[in-house]
Amino acid sequence: MSAASLRARYLGDSVATASPQQVLVMLYDRLALDLERAQRAVAAGDRQEASEQLQHAQAIVYELLASLRVDVWDGGPRLAALYNWLISEMQQANIKLDTNRIASCRQVVEPLRDAWRQAAASLAGAVS
Repeated sequence: MSAASLRARYLGDSVATASPQQVLVMLYDRLALDLERAQRAVAAGDRQEASEQLQHAQAIVYELLASLRVDVWDGGPRLAALYNWLISEMQQANIKLDTNRIASCRQVVEPLRDAWRQAAASLAGAVS
């Protein structure tokens, strides 16, 4: 078995056995990584790579939005609005190759990722 196939299997197993909170953190980690990569690609003038990274980031946010149950907690509608804003900003960043828009998205996503990571760790600690 090749190293790439072993890595893919490990990642697949990691996601399949992760708690919902861990999956959420994984999605935010990848979203932040996609935005970082897109920003670097724009700076390097690599339109195709930037577009691929931004499209993948948008797909993650669409998934987060689709799985959000806005009726379960008071912050749900605000988070949905934030997800819609992120999608719009990433679309415009992709069209205009705008690093400022990507940076704005990162300024929103990275603190959210950190907060979800802390919440997941707290929940895991409470369950043990």
